Amino acid sequence: MVSLRIFFIGGLMSYRAMFGWMNPWIFVPALLVSPICQILLFAFIGRSAGVGDDEFYVIGNALNYAAIPCLFAMASTIAGERFSQTLGLVIATPARRVPLFLGRALPVIANGWGVAMFGVVVGSLLLDTDIPGTAWPLIALVVAVGSLSSTGLGLVMGAINLVYREGATLGNVLFLVLLIFTGTNVALDDLPGWMAAVGRCLPLTHAIEATRMLGDGATWGAVRGLVATELLIGLAYVVVGLSSIRALERLSRSGATLDRI
Repeated sequence: MVSLRIFFIGGLMSYRAMFGWMNPWIFVPALLVSPICQILLFAFIGRSAGVGDDEFYVIGNALNYAAIPCLFAMASTIAGERFSQTLGLVIATPARRVPLFLGRALPVIANGWGVAMFGVVVGSLLLDTDIPGTAWPLIALVVAVGSLSSTGLGLVMGAINLVYREGATLGNVLFLVLLIFTGTNVALDDLPGWMAAVGRCLPLTHAIEATRMLGDGATWGAVRGLVATELLIGLAYVVVGLSSIRALERLSRSGATLDRI
């Protein structure tokens, strides 16, 4: 029962705290306007170059932008505690680490899903893409799996923040890596072999491919293998993130980095 309270109530309070110090309207330009601008930018570049179609860029960039809340919000669960000098208290608590940090991940997954779905819906309306109505429920499910996978990478990034102060810099680098390697704007088949191989180990790659197939009218049977792979990749990153938190927690204690800001 205590673990459940930590998971649900603690996670919700941590998420609310990230927006408690600023006007909530900052959410609109940061997480709703920005992905639409990115979609339009690459869609018109694609039109000018005669490469791909609008649907390709809408889906790729909308799902890619889910990484922004998933990476930065998870990193902020630790970086924010460090900045307010309460990280030592969080680490010192006897609460189990799994519900403590997974509870903080749950609202982030929902946030990433909302940002990506907003991008797909609004981008499709603006560019008049033709996505079958029957595909939308499955697209929503695939986007949720992609958001979970991205949040797993964010958990790894948060663990690194136990010993590394420049979390925002690391987040920007990882976002650009995802933008380039996951097939967001260049299909994996058109990337060099080594880049495609790296992309297949990253979050969002398989979710983007599955969503594009659904947008083209594919059935669930045709994409479930991709979705399962995306889910396994996400769970792997979650396990690595939780393990890294435990390992780097000990390292941060020995290096006295917990409250360094």
